[in-house]
Amino acid sequence: MSSLRRLSPPLHLLRAFSTVTRFGGVSRAAEALHLTQSAVSKQIKELEGWVGVPLFERSRKRLALTPAGERYEKAVRGVLAQLEAATLELITSDDGGGALHLSSLPTFAAKWLIPRLPQFQQQHPQITLHFVPYVHSYDFTRPELDCAILFGDGHWPGAHAHHITGNDVALIAPRTKVADWPIHTPRDVARYTLLRHVTVPEAWLRWSETHGVEALIDPLAGPQFDQFQTMIRAVMAGMGLALVPRCLVQDEITAGLVREPLPDADLRGGYRSDVGYWFCYPEGRTQLHALQCFRQWLLACAEPVAAQAPVSPPA
Repeated sequence: MSSLRRLSPPLHLLRAFSTVTRFGGVSRAAEALHLTQSAVSKQIKELEGWVGVPLFERSRKRLALTPAGERYEKAVRGVLAQLEAATLELITSDDGGGALHLSSLPTFAAKWLIPRLPQFQQQHPQITLHFVPYVHSYDFTRPELDCAILFGDGHWPGAHAHHITGNDVALIAPRTKVADWPIHTPRDVARYTLLRHVTVPEAWLRWSETHGVEALIDPLAGPQFDQFQTMIRAVMAGMGLALVPRCLVQDEITAGLVREPLPDADLRGGYRSDVGYWFCYPEGRTQLHALQCFRQWLLACAEPVAAQAPVSPPA
């Protein structure tokens, strides 16, 4: 029994170890844990004595994980995340529902997700969605975050990722008279200002290569934007042309707020982006009942092209 006990360090020691690692020092970890610095330092030393292996290298009051500490921290982080998820599931799902803490890019949430959510609420009235403020850095170690909708190629360390939509890209122009913005072939695009998104800097290069006009277009010229919604508004104001995921701009095209000058060109095997919107979550949240229900509903709403195996975390 004593050997088994030694293999199961107290939870508060593991929590202190993980928090010190996450914050990079005892001082900030103590603030997060609402403890004194000396108490946290004592817990770290106690854990090292418990496992009999140095976890940190100490030099000039700075802490750095040892190789053994790095391996152990990754394992401990996963265990703590699973424990938090199991506890949350126990607390919130006694009626078969629960709460799900979700983060999403603002434009995607406003343009694609929110209009569909009443359907989810109707199907799962017992599940409550809580939107967590979106941050550009991907970090599922945050205890308040269960899942996120991210924009990219589907590869984020430690995350399962399911494609939703966003690969179908529309070329949009101001709704002015065609005579004012004569765009009849891809070659005509080179005459106008090209608006760019910071997350997809190669979009115009890929588009020009697809249509055989790469020699005419400077893909790095033109102003940059960090939100697709801002780009759409800029096109409406007459600032230039933009490449935008169709799922975000179809309403404006239908309403005539912007126009699609070359719809046939893109339909004939035209440009499709290799990035899009993905539903992501860590291994520790996989068993959450609310997440499973939301994932099933969300993928049912996804584009048919997204019917593919999810990208899983690397072993």
